[in-house]
Amino acid sequence: MGMETQSADIDQPQKAGARWLAHANPLLVFALILILVFAWQWYDTRSEIAGLRHELARRLAEADTSGKEARNAAADAVEAGRRAETKLDLLEDKLAESQSQQVALEALYQELTRSRDEAMLEEVEQLLLIANQQLQLASNVKSALIAMQEADSRLLRTDRPQLASLRKTIAKDMGLLKSVPYVDTTEISLRLDNLAASVDTLPLAMEFRPPESASSPPPVPISENVWLRFLRQVWEDFKRLVRIQYMDSPDVALLSPSQAYFLRENLKLRLLSARYALLAHNGPSFKADLDASREQIGRYYNTQAQPVIDFREALQQLGETDIGAELPRISASLDAVRNYRLTRDRGNR
Repeated sequence: MGMETQSADIDQPQKAGARWLAHANPLLVFALILILVFAWQWYDTRSEIAGLRHELARRLAEADTSGKEARNAAADAVEAGRRAETKLDLLEDKLAESQSQQVALEALYQELTRSRDEAMLEEVEQLLLIANQQLQLASNVKSALIAMQEADSRLLRTDRPQLASLRKTIAKDMGLLKSVPYVDTTEISLRLDNLAASVDTLPLAMEFRPPESASSPPPVPISENVWLRFLRQVWEDFKRLVRIQYMDSPDVALLSPSQAYFLRENLKLRLLSARYALLAHNGPSFKADLDASREQIGRYYNTQAQPVIDFREALQQLGETDIGAELPRISASLDAVRNYRLTRDRGNR
């Protein structure tokens, strides 16, 4: 009963609306529908605008956040750029400093190289000067050759191609020295000194004494008279006081002690003169002094004594030594080094 009443109440407005629509003006209905459509579109557009506003606000918020992040990133980038610029400036300063140090080191290296080469050339020049002095003043070929070999080894250790001409000149002069017959001046000089020192021990010819007889006197008979025994002893003593000597050469010089002293000193001077001739490589003078010494030994000294025999043999051996070989000039090496130094100094100016 109640449900029927409610449905009747609902149907009445619907029926009333249907009747109104049936009796209403079509234009009014169309206008009403159009208003409803416009209202729906307005509402829908408003909803879309609201959504767009919300999306735009969201996008703006995101853009603002991104902008802040970009500004922060830009600020960080600017700060990093400043730091990088500062570091770059420091690096440029260090690079400029390192370049200046490199230039200074190169200049120092060049100066040290020049100084080292100059010191090496000075050493080579001094060695060649020593070689020339040994050859010209002392005529010592061996010492001169050693000095030149040392100079050549200094040039070899430097290992510079421009020094090849100097080494070639030095090698040429060394070849000249090696072709000279070797004379051991030091040994010959030492032998002459030893001979001069032994002159005082050589016996003179007038000091020669025959050896005493080793025979014992005949035995004295026991029954011999005392006076006869005394006379026999006196005779034996007298025979010891007087000695008869037969000399091979009758012209033996009898010299006083002062004459014997000056004779020995004269022989020493002869040997000393031979030594000076040896150092000067004066062969004729050297041979003449030795021959005069041998002649003096044969005339005034005991030629039968063994020391005199050895002395004369030593003089004979020394006299057969050829010391008069002409020594070459090795000034070409010294001149080459000096010219190279002058050319080098002019090129460095």
